[in-house]
Amino acid sequence: MQLVMEQYLGVALALASVAAVAAPAPALILAQTASAQVDPAPYLVSEKLDGVRAYWDGQQLWTRGGLRIAAPAWFTQKLPAQALDGELWMGRGRFEVLSGAVRRAEPGDAAWRLISYRVFELPGAAGSFEQRAQRLRELVQQARFEGLHWVPQERLADTTALQRRLAEVLAAGGEGLMLHRADAAYQTGRSDALLKLKPVEDAEAVVIGYETGKGRFAGQTGALKVRDEQGRVFSVGSGLSQAQRRSPPPLGSAVTVRWRGTTSSGMPRFATLWRLREPGL
Repeated sequence: MQLVMEQYLGVALALASVAAVAAPAPALILAQTASAQVDPAPYLVSEKLDGVRAYWDGQQLWTRGGLRIAAPAWFTQKLPAQALDGELWMGRGRFEVLSGAVRRAEPGDAAWRLISYRVFELPGAAGSFEQRAQRLRELVQQARFEGLHWVPQERLADTTALQRRLAEVLAAGGEGLMLHRADAAYQTGRSDALLKLKPVEDAEAVVIGYETGKGRFAGQTGALKVRDEQGRVFSVGSGLSQAQRRSPPPLGSAVTVRWRGTTSSGMPRFATLWRLREPGL
């Protein structure tokens, strides 16, 4: 019981370190998983950035979960005075370093010099996504701020071109592609107007229980029981470190899990713990 209380205290402290202010989670568009054979012709395609989703309301940066991001004033003062949606990014493969910098209550100036805000949507704006993307590009150019970038969007003719582009991104250390219907009006929630294409599927989930280990994991945690955003409950037995098997993430912890394919009942197959996430990020 004492160990569980200490773990919950750790989560509370982590939450406090992200920001002193919380608000209702912003309504943003969320992606569905694309088929490997999706026709890219109706879409604009961009690289999927492994960053921290950030909503700019014209005055303040917020995480997808509604936590205030304590960015330096010199950073936010150069952003346009209108809503933006994008990712705070440090480069491929640097999520852990980025996450640590973003969740600090007092922003570290040196770290934020390495962070850029990569924007891909104009929340609430009129017109098609193609029109909004062009307007977004113009806004970024007008801002003339080296920390603000628009995410390039491109047309791909067919599945062969799409798979070629995916292979290029993966070879460079990226994790996948995003496909946004060029003719789509602005919308929020999970929608097939926005798709993600990755060789390995992943999802955010919450730890809701534990399974006792057997064999070489006897006396330790054998697997985490998690619930993902779709409400699916399944076990994650791979990817845990020895330290995590001895002292697993506390109940309620936010995690990201990866898997390859699903069972006949739609459950993730060979689910693996990828990383822990701070609540709200």
